Amino acid sequence: MLDAEADLQSTVPTLRRVAAIDIGTNSTHLLVASVDAKLKTFSIIQAEKSTTRLGERDPETGALSEAAIQRGFETLRRFRDLAHSHQVEQILTAATSAVREAPNGRDFLQLIKDELGLDVDLISGPEEARLIYLGVLSGMTFGDRPHLLLDIGGGSTELILADGRDARALTSTRVGAVRLQRDFVKDDPIPPHRRAFLQAFIQGSLEPAVDKVRRRIKPGETPVLVATSGTAMAIGTLAAQEEDRPPLKLNGYRVTRQRLDAVVEKLVALTPSQRRELSSLNERRAEIIVPGALILQTTMQMLGADELILSERALREGLIVDWMLRHGLLEDRFTFQSSIRQRTVIHQVQRFAVNQKRAERVAAHALTLYDHTHGVMHHDDGQGRELLWAAAMLHACGQHINLSAYHKHSWYLIRHGELLGYSEAEHLMVAAIARYHRRSLPKKRHESWQALRNRQSRRLVNEMALLLRLAAALDRRPEPVVSSLRVKAHPMSLDIELHSERKNQNLSLEKWSLESCIDVVRDALGVNLKVKVQD
Repeated sequence: MLDAEADLQSTVPTLRRVAAIDIGTNSTHLLVASVDAKLKTFSIIQAEKSTTRLGERDPETGALSEAAIQRGFETLRRFRDLAHSHQVEQILTAATSAVREAPNGRDFLQLIKDELGLDVDLISGPEEARLIYLGVLSGMTFGDRPHLLLDIGGGSTELILADGRDARALTSTRVGAVRLQRDFVKDDPIPPHRRAFLQAFIQGSLEPAVDKVRRRIKPGETPVLVATSGTAMAIGTLAAQEEDRPPLKLNGYRVTRQRLDAVVEKLVALTPSQRRELSSLNERRAEIIVPGALILQTTMQMLGADELILSERALREGLIVDWMLRHGLLEDRFTFQSSIRQRTVIHQVQRFAVNQKRAERVAAHALTLYDHTHGVMHHDDGQGRELLWAAAMLHACGQHINLSAYHKHSWYLIRHGELLGYSEAEHLMVAAIARYHRRSLPKKRHESWQALRNRQSRRLVNEMALLLRLAAALDRRPEPVVSSLRVKAHPMSLDIELHSERKNQNLSLEKWSLESCIDVVRDALGVNLKVKVQD
């Protein structure tokens, strides 16, 4: 992993700023991003949303209403000025189904061009699906499994089958939360017979898309279902509120089919005014959440999925990734995907002014210990290695706040920071590994320990934190003095031999520092640690 990051050595990064605007059926979104040309990644500087309701078209002609055009125009003027205030070099603007289907949609885009100077791409359904794929890809690691991406918009629903290399199937269906609310919901709460009709309509509409992706799933594959969009996020928030310790972020959060069904049943039974009282729903979302929830539930049933994972990234981020590809800042999608975890960690290293060379030395020692101590210091099957590397790279980031008890500050910064490509559970473990690399062992009363979801996570954190503790103990000086470690693991004992960078170099400080961990290792694992310096 460290070799893979050789081209990411800390230098002064070349930053470029770009904005993306998504003109949707229900809302218009702005995203301002800082693109690091050296690191080949981007971070979000500002995100804004305005409920423009372009989907509320003339019932007779299907044209965008004057009120909707005015709302959209004023929002775009504000978003343009905000983007320019960040000195972006380009504003990428895309319009989706509401504008695409309206007879006067192109007139609206010409008005935007003439009055605001914005060139808007009127993208097709498949192109919308492709951009959603790129957006999700930028914030989630796919590994070796194919993923089914579901984006429920106001006017259309995109279903994509993809892996880390390419999209196998891109589909777009004209069924969305706003469209269904407008066309089918006359009474609210929806009567049982009307709900059954609506579910049958959704199933019939989505059947061609579901059949297409099913045909392209290879024998033996079990795809991961990922849901994105305002509907999915709103339902995810409601599901998370049922937890004892709700997640800080929804990206990577898992919702079981059982919990989703419970949320849907609750929403269907509420009146519009009762839904508006829910803290997680704004007024407009409360109006359209039921048909959106039924799309999500029906699709999950049709796919036979037991759970879904939420992604906060979608079309807007996809516009940024597409811009990076077109400007030569990414070689290809697979390159971006294959190193997403490393890139997001290095980005945080730079953000918190961590000494990257020292962090890389600690990480290298930690991985050496990991590779040679299986069955003695840890019993991990491979997952912990990447978590250990990430924690090693970020273990000292708390020094950015204060040197005193910096391991606690490190936990806070990692916990509340952005680690793309890591699930919520993995994010918590990385933060906890960094937290326990020094001072006391985990205690039940610690917030960082309580946040871990299960016994397996706690055991992994405990083992990886001890390895990081040993590796960090060798980082006593600004310049490297330990070139390598010779590690011999025996039942209930561990021998570590230190090799110096230069001949006759004194390593007594490092030996003393490592020996200070003897009691902790013995207390935690019952392992006897012995340290020597190469003769």
